[in-house]
Amino acid sequence: MKIEVWSDFVCPFCYIGKRRLEEALNQLPNMENIEVQFKSFELDPQAKRDYGKDIHTMLAEKFGTSYEQGKVMNDRMKEQAKEVGLTYNFDTMIPTNTFDAHRLMHFAHDHNKEAEMTERLLHAYFTESKHIGDHETLSELASEVGLDQNAVKTMLVGTDYADAVRADEQEARQLGVQGVPFFVLNRKYAISGAQPLNVFVEALQKVQQEEQPLTVLNPTTDEAGNNGECVDGACQVSPNKE
Repeated sequence: MKIEVWSDFVCPFCYIGKRRLEEALNQLPNMENIEVQFKSFELDPQAKRDYGKDIHTMLAEKFGTSYEQGKVMNDRMKEQAKEVGLTYNFDTMIPTNTFDAHRLMHFAHDHNKEAEMTERLLHAYFTESKHIGDHETLSELASEVGLDQNAVKTMLVGTDYADAVRADEQEARQLGVQGVPFFVLNRKYAISGAQPLNVFVEALQKVQQEEQPLTVLNPTTDEAGNNGECVDGACQVSPNKE
């Protein structure tokens, strides 16, 4: 089974949805051969690298409400994160542009570290309040998951993997993705948003059942051990009874 996940590193529902997917996978049997691939999606491609504002202020400005109401909305999100074992520190989060973080994710993918890098970036932003738009911070995080820090620095100052990020985003548009997280299962089913755990479990079960081998309904043979089929270019025919 292949699961593709479009998400952004500053999307609070994306981290929650990731945890619910992981919990669903842990609950179901025979889920060893699962490929989970993360795809890039920028909630705000025009976001600045540095704002000098806290997340409560930015949320209030976005929705045209007060700072206090913005904080209330973030507090509600914080409680949802707690339900899946995550700690969100909105008071100290650093809003930023995530394009370079997405480029780093693709670099990590080519070095078999995509899952580790994705988790590290999300934890760094939501829990540790690290500046994931800053190149030095990104290279340090990459080093923590086993990537070459100098190679990452060189990549970040150039344009490597920019096309990969844009390709993911173009693919999302073609699929009709309006928001993230967005989970695509075997390119046949999709889950939009950080849905409840049971939604993930039921969807995974459905795909898993469809992937099961065919059940042969006529496993019987005749007295000579034949079942009326040709194998390896030969067809065995039972002799006529006297």
